Amino acid sequence: MASSPSSPSNATAPAPLPKAELHLHIEGTLEPELAFALAERNGVALPYSTEDELRRAYSFADLQSFLNLYYALMAVLCTEDDFADLAHAYLARAKEQGVRHAEIFFDPQAHTGRGVPIGTVINGLARALDSARETYGISTRLIMCFLRDESAESALATFEAARPYLDRITAVGLDSAEVGHPPSKFREVFALAREAGLKCVAHAGEEGPPAYVWEALDILGVDRIDHGVRSLEDERLVARLVADQVPLTVCPLSNVRLRVIDDLADHPLPAMLDAGLLVTVNSDDPAYFGGYADDNFTAVRDALGLDGETLRTLARNSFHASFLDEAARAEYLKEVDAHQG
Repeated sequence: MASSPSSPSNATAPAPLPKAELHLHIEGTLEPELAFALAERNGVALPYSTEDELRRAYSFADLQSFLNLYYALMAVLCTEDDFADLAHAYLARAKEQGVRHAEIFFDPQAHTGRGVPIGTVINGLARALDSARETYGISTRLIMCFLRDESAESALATFEAARPYLDRITAVGLDSAEVGHPPSKFREVFALAREAGLKCVAHAGEEGPPAYVWEALDILGVDRIDHGVRSLEDERLVARLVADQVPLTVCPLSNVRLRVIDDLADHPLPAMLDAGLLVTVNSDDPAYFGGYADDNFTAVRDALGLDGETLRTLARNSFHASFLDEAARAEYLKEVDAHQG
């Protein structure tokens, strides 16, 4: 289940730009083929008869309609092997997409709430990530996210349960349904994470207002904003983000699929770049949203008319925005500069 062989056409295509992927939910890489294979292995009944029927369900009215399917399909993830297979499948595809470094989100509460121990999740993912550099040429980091539509107490309990595994975790994040769940709700658990020496990121300004971005910065103390497309609605916020060079991990195909933006041709990515924001392009939940990292680069190139140097800027931004050490960052930036695609 870990392999993803290239097609003959891929073998002759120009190599994609080297890039880091910083906004990627590992559960959102669960392709229908793997979902059905894991369902059979674990004796889980899916509410769809075929892979094609499941793919047809990937038409979403908004973030919540996506989340309903997203959480339902997680029922097939039960064992360390399942999580390892899921991560291997993503890494194989990421390699083909030019990803050289991946900072991967996971949602422990979505699994512990089903009776899957947090250690099963982390150990399974770690098995794949430990071999990622050797097998796929990809360095990795793991980011543990809290579900914002769960309680603050649940987030705190999740953090405490994860303490024995914090050596495997680089950062904490905040995801799931944004509206009505401001970042300030999770002030305490993010303070604990910072005390433990972890980096912090948070989804904000996707469906939620610019005020949520302010809270993520000033109350949670985040190092990056995930999404952040609505930041342009607040000139003061844009000035703050530019002055501090706070990275924004934007996910264009996701924005269209979840109706945050009606048409990719209207995406604010060019305006964000023109404003001086440190923007990166990522795939979010690629199995559901129609493309992996380089698919997003290609889509914005075609829809927005971005030239090669702008795409190279986005690739450089991805490494500047990462949690890599300076030596590794410099090596990857050399790869971007040397790219001849």
